[in-house]
Parts: sequence; C-alpha cells; structure tokens
Amino acid sequence: MIGPQAATLSGPISGGDHGWPFAASMQDMTVLGYRQAEYLLEGHASRYRPVPGTDLGRDGHWQAEVAGTSPFKTRFLVYHPADPTKFNGTVIVTWNNVTAGHDLFGAESLEIFEGGFALVCVTTQRVGIVGLPPVNQGLADWDPVRYSNLDIASDDYSFDVFTQVATAVGPNRDTDGGDPLSGLPVKHVVAQGASQSAGRLATYVNAIAPLSQTFDGFLLTIYFGRGTPLEVGDTVVDINAPQAGSVQGRLQGQNLLRDDLGVPVFVVNSELEAIACYGVRQPDSDSMRFWETAGTCHVSQQGRVARKLLIDRDGLVSRPVQPGINAIPMNPLYDAAYHHMHRWLNDGIAPPITPRVEFAGEAPEVVRDEHGIAKGGIRLPQTDVPLAQNSAIPITDDIYGVLGGSSNPFSRLKTLQLYGDLESFLKKFNLAAESAVDAGVIMPREVLKLLEEARTTWSRVVEPNGESDDG
Repeated sequence: MIGPQAATLSGPISGGDHGWPFAASMQDMTVLGYRQAEYLLEGHASRYRPVPGTDLGRDGHWQAEVAGTSPFKTRFLVYHPADPTKFNGTVIVTWNNVTAGHDLFGAESLEIFEGGFALVCVTTQRVGIVGLPPVNQGLADWDPVRYSNLDIASDDYSFDVFTQVATAVGPNRDTDGGDPLSGLPVKHVVAQGASQSAGRLATYVNAIAPLSQTFDGFLLTIYFGRGTPLEVGDTVVDINAPQAGSVQGRLQGQNLLRDDLGVPVFVVNSELEAIACYGVRQPDSDSMRFWETAGTCHVSQQGRVARKLLIDRDGLVSRPVQPGINAIPMNPLYDAAYHHMHRWLNDGIAPPITPRVEFAGEAPEVVRDEHGIAKGGIRLPQTDVPLAQNSAIPITDDIYGVLGGSSNPFSRLKTLQLYGDLESFLKKFNLAAESAVDAGVIMPREVLKLLEEARTTWSRVVEPNGESDDG
C-alpha cells in the first residue's frame, strides 16, 4: 500500500433512515448462500501527479508520484459465501460507477455468486457521497443518518482510497479491528470497473499499479480507451456536463494500457467501445486479453430495466427506459470474464483469444452483413441467428442515445423467410448458443435462458400484432 498509514475499519454498520445499504443487491442473499455487509474505512489517502518532466502519453507507461494527503472516510459493501468451503479465493473489488450522480455497481452477477467469489463494491469518488446538482442523490443526501460523515476531498484521492479498501480485504489484511471477509483465505484480489470506472482503472493501471502492487489482475468492461486525469483538484467531476466536441469525440480512445505489470489485464467491450478503441487496440498476449462483441452496445434494454428497478427501490429519480435501444445484454460476457480471470490467476489458464470486430475504409467503419449486423468479433446467438438488427448505431445523437445503440426487429415476412418456423429457428439458435459456450464467451447456464428469450422474441415478431415493415 502506498497510502501514508493503515486506515481504520469499522462495521458492519446498520440502521439509518432506510435500514439498508444504498444500491444493495436486490437478490436474496440467503437463497444464494451469501452474506451482505457494509463497512466504513477511515484514514488518510494520497493524491498523485505526473513525475516532473513526464506526461500521460499514448503509450500508457505513465510515471506518478505522491503529491499530498488528505483525510477520507468511505463505505464499501461486501458479499461473500456464508459457507467458507464455497469461497474460491478470489475477491473482486469494484470501483463504483458515478456517472448517474450516485453509486452504481454490479452486485447482480450470477457468476459472482455461483462461482464462489467475494465481491467488494467501493465508494471511491466524491460524487458517490455528495451527488450532482440539480438533484443531489449521493449517499449523504440519500441517508444522512447512515452516511453524512463520509468524505473524500476530491477524485485526486480516489486511487489511494481504492488501494486502501483493497488492502483491507486482501490476503494480508489486518483483522484486529474486524474482518469484512469473516476469516476467508484470500488468494487473489482483482480490480474491476465499467465505463467511467474503467477509465479510472485505466489510469490506475498506467500510473498507480506500479507503485501500489496491490492487485493481482484488472478487469475493465465497456472501456472507451482513455484514462481519466490524475489531478482534478476540488472539482466534482460530472462527465455528463456539456463539453467541447461531439459525444462521439468524447468517447474516443486516446491511450494504451501499460503492458509491463506482470499481472493480467482483461478488457471486455461491446461494439460501441470497439469503435472507440479502434485507434488504441492492443494485441492479445500472455498478460492481456481484449474482447470485442459484435451487435452489442454500452447499455442494453435489459440492463436499463434492471437498473431502473434498483433505483426505484431506493427512491431515486430515474430516467425512463428508452424504447428501441440495443437488446443484447453484455452481462453473460462479464460472467464469463469473471470465470476466466479466476482460472487465469488460480490455474494459469488464460481466457480464449477471440476475433475482433471488422473495420474497413480510410476512416475505419464497422463492416456489416446483409442484416446490418457487425462482422467479426465475439458472436453471440442473437447476432448469428438474429431476429433484429442489433448494433451500436444510435437512435439519437445525445449521450444516452449513443450509449444505447439500437435494436430494429425484423418483419414477420423476413423472419419467416430466414427460418421457416419456430422449431427451425430454435434449433439454429441453440447451435449458435452452444458454439458461444464452446468458445468460452458465455457460461453453460446461459443457454436455456437465451432460448427462452429467443422464443419470446419470435412470438413478438411473428404474431400478427408484432409485424413490422422491412427497412
């Protein structure tokens, strides 16, 4: 750890105005055989700056040094198996995403719970505590009784806050003040972040990891290919605020991930981030994997519905789910990535190398098939046996439209011309799903669920009231 001194742990905490942790999982932990608890960590965190004479360049080999310290107090949620024999030895430490103006994190993954992982979700950035105007939905406003004493001076300190929480749940953790993992023997600690948080982790990988040497692996999902600044001062960062340039310009890759850490770095992207990262693609290697998934986008219909359910439960202001956005969820790929990362660390078996999305032209664009679906990349059954043109092509040009992509269902006529009948369609779809399992990009448990979803989609398209025009 590179923070100035060990922080003080307290918890598990309870009570407050609501009686439950903010953004706690909606799954039944008893049924899953897991325990959920919330802890506080308090101490001093370091901030960093580029070493004088260096810059945060494209190569990703950034040099940073400590530039000062500040007190902090944050919270983190812990999920771990109730039965110690079910623990696989790997802890996933998630950098909570704050794009929405409050904490978001992935405590709904099936593989986390069925695979026996421990999951730690960390409030790492100031926005998670204070929220964003005009509707402040941070922890301190949501439950002042439970969270009003939390504080992170600025995002400059977030990197070390994240390090210190990881240390508090790692294999060499100090248990004198309590143990968030209830004595479980930790072997490996993996840092995970999605979207904005993946950008934070990119900076961590490039600048902080060589100093901290805290994590055994890094998993970046839906990553746009650019690290965030090391220094923002007292600014409460709002990535949704108007900025110069187009939305697409803001989502353009700028830097590589450093390749000399000696630990696995695993990137799992949708078609949208494959487009953004085209200029900073990196080859697969002994320590790096890059997955690009055709026909998908940053946020799916299913993802937004699930997120809205959680937000509505917690009484926050939520956006309606925009109709027509991409209908292929990325979650099955994330589950596969957790599985592969554990095997990579525990057994030395690297994730499969997968095809990249195809591009062509002087200003490279995605190569699409006769259905408008991207060629190349990871092939899910919804792309190889499609009932719609699912893609990263947006239906609106604002940030929410760009992140949502689109789903344009085929007409009844086209669907019947392609497949004939439901039985023939499901046979082809099942073969494509099994191929995805064999390729290692989805878990076997997904096949039956995908088949049921495909059956439902077929009924919606083929029934008379589901007919649409061919475009």
